[in-house]
Parts: sequence; structure tokens; C-alpha cells
Amino acid sequence: MNAQDRISAALDSFQIELPSWGFANTGTRFGKFLQAAAAATIEEKLSDAGQVHALTGICPTVAVHVLWDFPESLNKADCVSGIAQQYGVRIGAINPNLFQDQEYKYGSFGNPDEGVRRKAFEHGVQSIEIAHKTGSRDISLWFADGSNYPGTANIRQRKRWFEENLTALHARLGLEQRLLVEYKPFEPAFYHTDIADWGMAMHLARAAGPQAKVLVDTGHHYASQNIEQIVAWLLSEGMLGGFHFNDRRYADDDLTLGSIDPYQVFRIFHEIRFFEWENGSPAGIGYTVDQSHNLKGKIEAMIQTATVAQQLFAKAALVDLEKLTIAQQRANLVAAESCLQDAFASDVRPAILEWRTQKKLPADPLDAFRESGYLERITRERAARNLEGNSAYA
Repeated sequence: MNAQDRISAALDSFQIELPSWGFANTGTRFGKFLQAAAAATIEEKLSDAGQVHALTGICPTVAVHVLWDFPESLNKADCVSGIAQQYGVRIGAINPNLFQDQEYKYGSFGNPDEGVRRKAFEHGVQSIEIAHKTGSRDISLWFADGSNYPGTANIRQRKRWFEENLTALHARLGLEQRLLVEYKPFEPAFYHTDIADWGMAMHLARAAGPQAKVLVDTGHHYASQNIEQIVAWLLSEGMLGGFHFNDRRYADDDLTLGSIDPYQVFRIFHEIRFFEWENGSPAGIGYTVDQSHNLKGKIEAMIQTATVAQQLFAKAALVDLEKLTIAQQRANLVAAESCLQDAFASDVRPAILEWRTQKKLPADPLDAFRESGYLERITRERAARNLEGNSAYA
């Protein structure tokens, strides 16, 4: 198979999910920088996501956040699938919100108050019910639970509460549904975080049941951590369920994918493709964007991330895995490393252009978006509402 065919086959298999919250005004703990064209309703978010998918052809699903996208009533989920279809996309992963309400000040599943733990569990059950209504496979769980000071929490007891609640939640899943357990080393908890690393997440997923896997957020690691090694171990253990892709310079910066270290993303994709090649079957991994672009235009940043992800996935498809395996077995270090370096150095853009031509997609999705007039239209429609008050702390 020549390089064009290898890249085309890889691109045919590659899809990356968009996050509804990535189209809305977002910020840091210090405040928000508002954008005139930002989406505010679920319909606006799905409309914007539909534009990204129409131009890239690789983003057919949209992850939703329960309290941000269904604030009025959870029953609203009944009509959301129809709205998504109207804009050419489908609803993807369901993300419960177990950190926003004041009751979660001391945790959700790990809260010492039984009533708060019960509320958090019931919200998880509601999220699974939403997934049933929208036809979603994955329920993605991230917890802010932890403590800020030594001695203020019973760490072992909190672990048991997590095991109990996740096991009970797993029992509510449909046959095709999955729980994805995410981890984060710190923030907002700065002394201990209840699910602080991939090993803790894997333990809790295994305790929950066979339909629970680990979700890796590429920003949720200490600087210089070898994320692709974590990926390789989770693949080996059959416990890698999905990704939240972003980039970071210091910690959980939620920057656009590949903006800081594209070689790392390439190495992650390589480990996945290497595993699939050795095992002869797809790994069943869900790829999702999770970025908070406060300064870049929302839709432009999403298109940029989707196209960069596509390029890096195509580069990973060019690694000569047979040659790499032989070099590794012979401990030929230079030859083995060159397999990765040569693939990463390849200019895959002509091959991607050929693929887009075959799929009747725009040659340059970003240029096509800028020429479409869509941004100008939604800016006119949304500006007055979005910029009202013009406060960075709104």
C-alpha cells in the first residue's frame, strides 16, 4: 500500500468529537473574555458544530454537558437529537456536572454528607437516562473531588464511596453504554485529588464493572509526563476508553491541539495504531476535543484543531510498523527512532487534499469558513446579547 492509500485509509477511520462548551464563552477562575459570536444555547452550539463538520468531514458528533446544555429541564434531551440532525451532527458523549453546584464544595461522590453523595449519584443516573434518549454510548465522568489541607478528609473512606457509587452507576448502563472515568492531578483540589492519576482511574473503572474505562485528558498531567506510555499501558490492560484532546504549556491550559507539542500527539496516535496493528482490530477509542479558546475565535479554533488532529493522525499512519518491529527486536535504536521521525517529518497535506477532493470537501476548511459568511451572520445575531455589560468578570 502506497503512502496515499495508507493515509486515505487512516483518514476514513478517523473521527473526532466536538465539545458543545467549546463554542460558548469560557474563561478562567479570574473571569471571561467575551466574544460577540459565541454560542449560548444548545441549538447555537449544534449549529456551529455543524459548520465544523460540514467543512472538515471528521466531526459528526458533539459532546454535551448536562447542566450547561439542559439547564431548564432534563426532558429537553428528547428534542436535542432532532436539533442535532437538523445541523448534520449527532449527540455524542454525555458529561455530567458534579462540580458546579454549591453542595459540591466538599466533593460529590466523595462528600462526607450522605445527602450530597445521593444527589451526585442521582445526577449520574439522569445523565445515563439522557444518553438513552440521545443514543449516546459514553458517559464521561470528571470529578473535582479532593481536599486542600492535610487531615481534612478521610482519603480511604472517600475511595470506598467512589467505588460504591461507580459500581451502582455502572449497573444502570445499557448494553452498549460505557462509563469513562477521567483523572486530574490537581485543581481545584490542591492537597489531594480523589482521582489523581491513571492508576486510580483504572482501579475505579475496574471496580465499577466491565463497561467502565479510563478517559485520558492530555492536559491533565504534570509537565514532561510521558503520556504515550500511559496510553500504551492502558491499551495493554484493555482499559483505554477515550481522550479529551487539548494541549498545554504548564498544566491544564486547554490550548488548541498541537499548538505546543504536536510531536507528543503524534506519538500518542502512533501507540494506538501500533497496538491496533499488532492486535488486528480497532481499539474502540473515543476521540473528543476539550479546549477553552478564550482568545481565538471559537469556530476557527475548532476547525484548526480538527485539521491538525487529522494531519497528526495521517503522519502516524506512515510509520512503517514492520520495519519498526524488526528494529526494536534487534535493539537498533537509530533505525527504530528514525521510523517515527521520518513519518513525523512527512508532509501529509497533499495526501489530505487528495482525500478531501475525493470526499467533495473544501480544500482548506478554514478558508472556506472565512468565505462562507457564517461568522458575520452569527456575529450580527448574537453580539448584542453576548457583549451586554462588556465585563471580563461576567
